[in-house]
Amino acid sequence: MKTMNILSYDFGTGGIKAALFDVEGKCVRDAFSAYDTYYPAQGFHEQRPEDWWRAVVESTRALGDVSDVTAIGISGHSLGVVPVDIAGNLLRSQVPIWSDSRAAAEAEEFGADEAWYMKTGCGFPPGLYSVFKLMWFRRHEPEWFSHVDTILGTKDWVNFRLCGVRATDGSYASGTGVYDLLKREYDQGLIARSGLPPSIFPRIAASTEVLGEVLPSVADELGLPPGVKVVAGGVDNSCMALGAGAYREGRAYASLGSSAWVAVSGARPVLDGKTRPYVFDHVVPGQYASALAIFSAGTSHTWLVDLLGLDYAEADRLAEEAGRGAHGLFFNPSLAGGSSLDPSPLLRGGFAGLELRHTRGDLVRAVLEGVSYGLGVALDALRAQVPVAEPLTLTGGGAKSALWRQIYADVFGMSVAASPIGRQCAALGAAALAAVGTGLWRDFSPVDACASGASGAVARPDPVAVAEYRAGARRFAELTKHLAAWGDAE
Repeated sequence: MKTMNILSYDFGTGGIKAALFDVEGKCVRDAFSAYDTYYPAQGFHEQRPEDWWRAVVESTRALGDVSDVTAIGISGHSLGVVPVDIAGNLLRSQVPIWSDSRAAAEAEEFGADEAWYMKTGCGFPPGLYSVFKLMWFRRHEPEWFSHVDTILGTKDWVNFRLCGVRATDGSYASGTGVYDLLKREYDQGLIARSGLPPSIFPRIAASTEVLGEVLPSVADELGLPPGVKVVAGGVDNSCMALGAGAYREGRAYASLGSSAWVAVSGARPVLDGKTRPYVFDHVVPGQYASALAIFSAGTSHTWLVDLLGLDYAEADRLAEEAGRGAHGLFFNPSLAGGSSLDPSPLLRGGFAGLELRHTRGDLVRAVLEGVSYGLGVALDALRAQVPVAEPLTLTGGGAKSALWRQIYADVFGMSVAASPIGRQCAALGAAALAAVGTGLWRDFSPVDACASGASGAVARPDPVAVAEYRAGARRFAELTKHLAAWGDAE
């Protein structure tokens, strides 16, 4: 019997990971290829689509033999804007990515108010969303903008290169800023308000829809066999949710990377005008992925570990020796500013309660606990709106530490489980879309076996620690208020 594998691309901010999955959802092998981000002006964060394609080719070739691939699925970083003309040519060599914030004035001019948020679920700073970036280009670079036929997202442009079809999916379209979450379609009133032609927004397909087959010339370039199917794929947040097993009501995961967020899946989007969860349509039909984030999680930890000249194992050992509460030392991890959960975007991080007795271990422990407190604020805001099932799945580099997993469990007051596939969740989610879309899987249930945490990686809350951290969370909230006032006064 012929072997059938799935090729998955996890398309992130720093590069593309190509991964080969078998029909049971096991990663056979993977390869990574990096690309750069360019910062030509304040607030401009750009990448080159041709660099993405180079990374696709390099990472695919690095996998070795891919002659048994039958389908391709892609997870792509959000809020990208790739303009192409009627012939499919790129109109700009560098394009804005999700973190590009140049369009704040356009968002204000549009009136990105609470009513807009409640319809779209766009809880990031409004200027990051695609529609406002397009309005900026129309104003500042009208010559090439007049030739735009279609605006594609990041993974949608790669799909276009693969199979020649222009389309997006609901999860990616929900980051345009003109997508009605409840109706799951573009809102024509919002598009009219932007003054943009409706035709530049691509057709919305199901995330599992087969868009076409890899073009013969592209198959030759990548070493693929003829007839490989390309599915629409999805935005990274939603693909990661699927790969982490968070695709049923109340299932949640926390991504513990440079930044950190907690997301819950549900049949209704979690929308709140005060805390402003950011919501993406899920790649799984009938679900949404609602999330809240802190901006500096792993980066806070790495900053301190590097500053102290430690390696991660030694830092963990010292933090465990320091003990719970770090001898009264607190840390706020807002080294990259405040989020929608905080009193001010000008919030800055800091230690509080420092004494001469404090050790390196106390400093590291305070950082681990401070990140956990910050993410706990996000989790509590979601739990105030919807039930969150246990265990909470942890993904990313921060899930590797047994000590940090236990701190999360005690701060959250709930069981947490490290995903056994670690940083492969988005890649698995994209592979699952290809498997379902091409009929290799009947539904998404095979993900459960891949995403379930091993018993040894499950941390359960200790009642004594939960009580202590609950009191600590109140002090953390007070510290946050003081640091926000300090930032506002600068």
